[in-house]
Amino acid sequence: MGTIEIKSVNISVKKGTIKKPVEKITLSGVGIAEDAHAGSWHRQLSLLATESLAKQAIKAKRDFAYGEFAENLTTEGMEIHYTKPLDMFISDDVELMVTQIGKECHSNCDIFREIGDCVMPREGVFCKVMKGFNTELTAGAKFVYQPKVFKIKLITLSDRASKGEYKDLSGTKLKRRIKDYFTGLDRQFESSSVIIPDDEEILETIINDSVSDNYDIIISTGGTGISPRDITVDVVKPMLDKEIPGIMELIRVKYGQEKHQALLSRSVAGVIGSTLVYTLPGSRKAVAEYMDVIEPTIMHSIFMLNGIDSH
Repeated sequence: MGTIEIKSVNISVKKGTIKKPVEKITLSGVGIAEDAHAGSWHRQLSLLATESLAKQAIKAKRDFAYGEFAENLTTEGMEIHYTKPLDMFISDDVELMVTQIGKECHSNCDIFREIGDCVMPREGVFCKVMKGFNTELTAGAKFVYQPKVFKIKLITLSDRASKGEYKDLSGTKLKRRIKDYFTGLDRQFESSSVIIPDDEEILETIINDSVSDNYDIIISTGGTGISPRDITVDVVKPMLDKEIPGIMELIRVKYGQEKHQALLSRSVAGVIGSTLVYTLPGSRKAVAEYMDVIEPTIMHSIFMLNGIDSH
């Protein structure tokens, strides 16, 4: 957690030019309507910290005016370029979601030609207005930094494990993989695990509740085969708003070439609302194999669901 103060609000009426400080700006669904970079996209507002300006001033041996690096909001209080996409800056009336850190500069600006360097492509932060449309913003406004905390629901389906007849080995493995994944990304997360019998009604209720509670990811293990009690896919697939077939298709082909029993898995992946859903088989080895393929797609999928173009 941290707090930033807006030192200056700046706009430009033409792309590729510096921005000039103004008394106030009005936020909208396209960012700042009067600014040249407004639009229905993920880079609606640009932010640059005075902490970054100070470093650039030492290198350039001169001071820089607010807006000279074409930032809409000049901030002070923390080095905001250490934030990450999906983090938030929140005030009483406004919510700004971080969507991108830095941006490739396709043409050398006046400052780059002057000193051979520009801080904006490295330390500029871009945000999307999530709340506070028609709100006026002025210098002196303060925002609380709130890092994104990913919520993950882990579901083990097993009649015997739910009765305590044997340990939930696949669920334990899955929990470890999730912890290692988000820790490796230096991202905050919270996960909750549940063991249930192979029961259609219980599974559907947990999924609906998790979606309503804004979980980012739901992953189940067990019940993806063809035995009479394998009901996971039969419950989950009709609930999906969009299926992501490529993930499970690749897994079945990749591992089915060596182990033909892998071709019997009916696992699915997809989206319900803005929640990613994956159904995995009920073994530790399968969890490891499936997560090896799923993990590289997770963050890009979450970005897409939040309207962030991270290509």
